[in-house]
Amino acid sequence: MDAVWVRGVNGLQMHHVTDLQDAGRFLGNAAMALRAAHVRTGAERFEGLAAELKALVTRVRKLEDEARSAMHELHATDPERFARCREGHEPWPGEIEAGFIPRHTCRDECLYHDRGVLEAITQCTCGRPPCQACQIGGPLPGD
Repeated sequence: MDAVWVRGVNGLQMHHVTDLQDAGRFLGNAAMALRAAHVRTGAERFEGLAAELKALVTRVRKLEDEARSAMHELHATDPERFARCREGHEPWPGEIEAGFIPRHTCRDECLYHDRGVLEAITQCTCGRPPCQACQIGGPLPGD
């Protein structure tokens, strides 16, 4: 099984649009670095690779826009499901459902009590029931 790095974000399960944003950003950085190598060396092989990456960035940005639109559509048409997905209780539409384990919430911090974000008082996460992911799939590694 391939391991996938998941960005740690307090209190929500990231939509795959975030992964596509990362991919576009990383590809864009690689293209800029190759263009810089071309400027420094004059080697045409760098310019060609940079052009290939630029085309790939365009394709990834299109996929990102499609994913973002699907996420906004879900929010507009089924806000309850959107909230369940955001909270990590079910996978986002279009993501793999087989073997899905809810997001671990056992190490989440309360934005109001732990982080001092005063506007988050209505979103206090203190006193939640035990982590559903720990109940289903066992505790996080290192626990």
